[in-house]
Amino acid sequence: MAELLKLSADVIDGKIGTDEVGPLNRINFQLTELADDVAMVEAFSHSILFRTGEGLVVFDTSNLQGSNRVVEAIRDWSKDPFHSLVYTHGHMDHVGGCGTFLRDAQDRGHARPQIVGHENIQPRFDRYNATNGYNLAINKRQFGSVARRGYDVTGEEERFLPASSPAPDVTYQQSMDLQVGDLEVELVHARGETDDHTWSYLPKYNAICAGDFLIWAFPNAGNPQKVQRFPAEWAAAMRAMAAKEAELFLPAHGLPIAGKERIKGVLTDVADALEFLVQETVARMNAGMRLDDIVHEVKLDPAYLEKPFMQPTYDEPEFVVRNIWRLYGGWYDGNPAHLKPAKDADLATEVAQLAGGSDVLAERALAVMEANPRLACHLVEMAVQAEPANRHAHEVRATVYQYRRGLETSLMAKGIFGTAASESQAASEET
Repeated sequence: MAELLKLSADVIDGKIGTDEVGPLNRINFQLTELADDVAMVEAFSHSILFRTGEGLVVFDTSNLQGSNRVVEAIRDWSKDPFHSLVYTHGHMDHVGGCGTFLRDAQDRGHARPQIVGHENIQPRFDRYNATNGYNLAINKRQFGSVARRGYDVTGEEERFLPASSPAPDVTYQQSMDLQVGDLEVELVHARGETDDHTWSYLPKYNAICAGDFLIWAFPNAGNPQKVQRFPAEWAAAMRAMAAKEAELFLPAHGLPIAGKERIKGVLTDVADALEFLVQETVARMNAGMRLDDIVHEVKLDPAYLEKPFMQPTYDEPEFVVRNIWRLYGGWYDGNPAHLKPAKDADLATEVAQLAGGSDVLAERALAVMEANPRLACHLVEMAVQAEPANRHAHEVRATVYQYRRGLETSLMAKGIFGTAASESQAASEET
């Protein structure tokens, strides 16, 4: 019972480093009982379980691919009916496995569990269905393989949102108290990673179920390929959770945390970092600066990124700055040429002609790759845009982006640069 809590305490307290313990976001489908009648199944997104006299209350159902193993782990711990399935938010790794839980209830002759979540989950599901192909494409690019997310395949159609994942039956706007047996659950809405997010306080255990407000990595508040995030409101939610002075903190990714002061310290550090990025970005917006200047000027103290629960392994501060601009300033970045720009290919062709050809641009990209990899990407991208069939330009593009990928820490940057490298590697090998 104490193993996961001791591990997280030792990591947060600096007794052991993350390089000594391996990934803190573990996918092993093991169930750990953290307190009497409280358990966690470690999966792509964890399922958090509370046993009551009226059945199990489950926070998140993980993704479709891993849900059978999640339910199997739960059933080794308890055969009680599922009373309530609470979606912390509508991302696929949290709701995609819902159908497996519902089938388990049906197979056992149990009543269908109620599904609880914020009212914005239904509009999110509607958007996922309307943009099915786009979401499949960006997640393949972000995670490298569609199989990691376990998408639903119905006939010939690949579905981002599994058909077996229904929207909530019970919804709320700002807050709601859920009573199941002797378990009281205070559901609280706050915008952060999503606009449909719920964090919950359970007085009986002095515990918080936090969803993705903490993911044991830098907050997913930037994400260049996904819809708007809300860093200021995210920080406010962290402070509201800290004010609860909980003794047990249960995130949907990474390790659970025990201890009032330790939990408060983690939540406060995350809030401080997000508030700094918001304040510094907005101050420069108010001063009339362009996005390009702000992105390269606002820098978070590196000490934050060294904390084991805020390392930039998934998202990163630079992307958060861009999302803050998008939230408060729209898509115009302050450069008049970008308001109604020329086609990328037209601009690239003109620059290539001035430079002496696409090969010249490509060779220049190689020459500056190590000294200025950001500039190298611009140059090689122009080389390929100007001459899409130029195999040499594609060879260089593959080299540049693979090099750039190796410099990055965040999964998002690695995914985009790696995909670009793979595209050009394939193009360079075409006969």
